[in-house]
Amino acid sequence: MPARLLSKSQPTSLSCSFRKGLREKDWPTWVMIAAWGLIYAGALMLPVGWGFLQFALLVFALTLHSSLSHEILHGGPLTHGRAATMLGIIQPGLFVPYLRFKALHLAHHRDANLTDPYDDPETNYLDPEVWARLASWRRRLLAVNNTLLGRMVIGPVIGMAAFVRGDILRMRRGERDVAWHWIAHLPGVVLTIWWVSLSSVGLWTYLAACYGALSVLRIRTFLEHRAHERASGRSVIIEDRGVLAFLFLNNNFHAVHHKYPNVAWHQLPALYFAQKEQFIRRNQGYVYRSYGEVFAKYLVRVKDPVAHPLWPNGGK
Repeated sequence: MPARLLSKSQPTSLSCSFRKGLREKDWPTWVMIAAWGLIYAGALMLPVGWGFLQFALLVFALTLHSSLSHEILHGGPLTHGRAATMLGIIQPGLFVPYLRFKALHLAHHRDANLTDPYDDPETNYLDPEVWARLASWRRRLLAVNNTLLGRMVIGPVIGMAAFVRGDILRMRRGERDVAWHWIAHLPGVVLTIWWVSLSSVGLWTYLAACYGALSVLRIRTFLEHRAHERASGRSVIIEDRGVLAFLFLNNNFHAVHHKYPNVAWHQLPALYFAQKEQFIRRNQGYVYRSYGEVFAKYLVRVKDPVAHPLWPNGGK
């Protein structure tokens, strides 16, 4: 296996400080960023009367932008922290501040804590004792959220409500970095809304597209992690190479991404297929052939319990 696939991003010897922050041979990411810009700008520049196409293009572009933001926070295409932050700080999807996404997602990459109801900030599992205390209507709602259709329709609302509520509690406890992350997000929100106001896209259409992008992203996160005794058995592999895999920048090879988080998105499939048997053995066979298989199996079926099935009844 090429050593460059396994190593963490390292600065090059180029003299310019900006170029020192470039991830080696990552031109595909720059091409993808340019393509995203063309799609996004093209959607905003369409004339009145093309509303449905604008909506579809915006959902596509905003979903892709979220995947690019994920790539940026993991060190590509810029490894220099400040330059990468400047590249990711404006979030046209509006709802999630880049710096909060970065902080929480890097915490999520502590694999020993994956699916932990308290220490994994991206998990949907609850402590069984917390689950038992919930009102019956909330339990029914969360059960619906554990179907793929439910995750796409109501998942963004449930996820954002928990996200904002948690950050408000952190700010009340005096966690100033959380407040700063939201403050740093606001100029990008204002700038995005100003851009939209100059286009033929109505604000409500744009907000609906932002919600639509969150819904599409819920397809990716739906099966990303499961409860398993071994940390290496908790991350999924979905061997899809279609439109959704493109939009998710191959993050469907999720067990590979967790094993090598600094490997560029365009290298993940080759890395997986070169060692397919080892990866499947490592993640205990948590594999799906395509997103079509996922839809067929879980569109209206609960994938697993909301209460963590392996969590001690006493919680923490």
